[in-house]
Amino acid sequence: MRCAVIGLGEAGGVYAAALAAAGHEVLGYDPGDTPTPEGVTRVATLPEAVGQAACVLVLTGAAAAPAVAEECLPHLRPGACYADFTSASPEVMERLGRTVGERADFADVAILGPVPLHGHLVPLLASGPGAEAIAQLVRTLGSPVEVLDAPPGAAMGRKLLRSVFMKGLASVVCEAVAAGQAAGDEEWIRAEIAKQLAGDGQAVINRFLTGTRTHAVRRAMEMRDTGAYLDVLGVPSEMTRAAEQTLRRLSAGRPQRPS
Repeated sequence: MRCAVIGLGEAGGVYAAALAAAGHEVLGYDPGDTPTPEGVTRVATLPEAVGQAACVLVLTGAAAAPAVAEECLPHLRPGACYADFTSASPEVMERLGRTVGERADFADVAILGPVPLHGHLVPLLASGPGAEAIAQLVRTLGSPVEVLDAPPGAAMGRKLLRSVFMKGLASVVCEAVAAGQAAGDEEWIRAEIAKQLAGDGQAVINRFLTGTRTHAVRRAMEMRDTGAYLDVLGVPSEMTRAAEQTLRRLSAGRPQRPS
C-alpha cells in the first residue's frame, strides 16, 4: 500500500520506518531538519506526499494538525484514509473529522504509551470512519490497536482520561522520590511506592475511592503537614499541595469518620 507519513520526528520516523520495513511504499514529508528513515522516499511538499496515498498518517505536533488537514484536503485521494495520531483535543478531532470527511475517511488515533520505549508496538485506540482502515494497516506491523465504534474524538477522549491517571501518577512518584532523596530515604520510599502499585488493581482503586472521601478531613491536614515538611527539605510540592486542596474540597461539609 502507498502511505504518506506527515511528520518524521520521534513517532513519525518510527512508524514510517516500520511501514517501509513491512513492504509498504512510504512517502515522507517533514519541513524540519529530521532524518529520513530507511526505505522512506522523502518528498518536498505535502501535495506530493498525499496525492496518491491510500493512507495518510499525520504525526506532527498537535498545534499543527488543523493547518496540516486544511493543506492536505484538496490533494487527498477520494476515499483515502486520513489518520491523525497527534494529541489534539477531542473537540479538535471532531472538527478535523468534519473537515477531512469531505474527501477522505478520517481516523482519530490515540497512542497509549511512550513510542521511544515501545516503538511501533505501542498500543493504539482508533475511532471515526477511517478507524478500521488504519487498524488494518498498523496490524500488518504487529501493532496492537482497538477500534472504537464511535466518532472522531472518542479515541482522544479516552487517551486524555488515561492521562489524568498516568501523568498525575508520574508526577506524584517524581515528587515522592525527590522528597525521599532529600530526606536520605530514597530506597525506602521507592519500596513503599512499589508495594502500592502491586497486587489487585481494582481493589486498590476501590480503596482509594472510598477511603479518600471517608477520611478527607484528616488527610487534608496530613497533606498540609506533608507540604510543610517538603518545604523544610527544599523539595517542590505542587502535587502535595494539590492533593491537600482536593481533600479539602471533598471534606467540605462532611464529618470525619474514624479511620
